[in-house]
Amino acid sequence: MSIATFDRLLAQLRPGLTFMDTNMWRCVSAEERLIITLRFLARRNLFSSLHFEFRMGTSTIAGIVRATCATISLRLRAAVLPQPTRQQWLQIAQGFLERAQFPNHIGALDGKHIRVWKPPNSGSQFYNYEQFFSVVLLALADTNERFIIVDIRAYGSSADARIFQASRMGRWLQSNQLDIPQSAPLPGYFVPPSPYVIVGDEGFALLPNLMRLFPRQEFEKKTIG
Repeated sequence: MSIATFDRLLAQLRPGLTFMDTNMWRCVSAEERLIITLRFLARRNLFSSLHFEFRMGTSTIAGIVRATCATISLRLRAAVLPQPTRQQWLQIAQGFLERAQFPNHIGALDGKHIRVWKPPNSGSQFYNYEQFFSVVLLALADTNERFIIVDIRAYGSSADARIFQASRMGRWLQSNQLDIPQSAPLPGYFVPPSPYVIVGDEGFALLPNLMRLFPRQEFEKKTIG
């Protein structure tokens, strides 16, 4: 990260990272809090290694990282991941049409397992089918591979379809709260209009605005036939 980028990020986060010093305690500065958190996120350092690097207690560093991440989410979420408008959905659809020749396509949906240490007393909740502990990043991406909407809360043992149904993204889609454009004819056709769709793999269920691939076995049968 360049110094200029760090300074811009710090300027946006400083109000949430600045605390009042007292006669008994000098608070960790906003600069230090941000540096510690970025170092942890970029290098995946353990709190114990950051303890030696910054000469702070392990519990202090853990608290700084958690609080700073919460501040980043609170202050930058609206700017980094705003909920798309109808015009933005149309721009995304145009991108898929130009790059993939797929009309009325507004996003690719999938889940990604993020490896974590097993949380205490969690049993097998975080243990996934690939045989490691994880949380699931469920993401909707545009044609430039940029995230449009994300949900990062589900246990690794959960299936993508169940995660999607329980996520805010899934609830918004099923209750028509995503401001998705009205159905429109496909290029070269006048009727009937076709809905704008998100595309997922065979693990997801069909919805009016969610298209899934053919199940792999069915596709192989059709190909062989």
